[in-house]
Amino acid sequence: MALGLAFVYVPLGVVLINSFNASTVFAWPPQELTTHWWTATIGNEGVRAAVLTSFEVGLVATTAALLLGTLLAFALGRYTFFGRHTLSLLVVLPIALPGIVTALAFRTGFRTFLGLELSIWTVAIAHATFCIVVVYNNALARLRRMGTTPEEASMDLGADTFTTFRLVTFPLLRGALVAGALLAFGLSFDEIVVTLFTAPPGVTTLPIWIYQNLSRPNQGPVVNVVAAVLVLASILPIYLSQKLSGESTGGGRL
Repeated sequence: MALGLAFVYVPLGVVLINSFNASTVFAWPPQELTTHWWTATIGNEGVRAAVLTSFEVGLVATTAALLLGTLLAFALGRYTFFGRHTLSLLVVLPIALPGIVTALAFRTGFRTFLGLELSIWTVAIAHATFCIVVVYNNALARLRRMGTTPEEASMDLGADTFTTFRLVTFPLLRGALVAGALLAFGLSFDEIVVTLFTAPPGVTTLPIWIYQNLSRPNQGPVVNVVAAVLVLASILPIYLSQKLSGESTGGGRL
């Protein structure tokens, strides 16, 4: 376990240290440390534009995933109908397929079958297909754990369907939905393969910016700073997601 964790986290530590490396060729170990690259990154217009685009795409994809994933979870978790298991498989399939296959399918669908021009919306729609999966899985797992007893008790006491959902179902489901939304946003934010195939020229998300600038002269240190920020920024959503998932399933009280 120690070797496995070291294999994952030592390179991340190297990225963090290299973001303060004064050398542009990444001499190791660093002979001198500086914060110059952090200052340069803050003032980099390309980085700011890429971050904004990634946030816009992530928010649209996450919103769509929350709505559709929750509805699917209720449909498949609360009702029995013909083709339910097939539909469940189709919902989960996008995240299991190779990214290049999904990307090619969406590009062909948008350009050939629908005749649409690629835009930031095509990127968000493509991202939403695999973001739905994490919201759906979280919501479905929570619905199965909570059962129908609380809702039945609410209705026995005179509450209608909407009141029961507002006062009973949604509060019990809220933690799982927030956790799913955080994971969905993270998936969208760092997606690169699907984005490359569904984004038009000029629309650059942060992962694409990193990919494009990784080999450019004097851009390596800035790329390391961006990567370091992403590593640090990922800690809080992951922590919140685990905490909320634990609380929504009772794990927070163990």
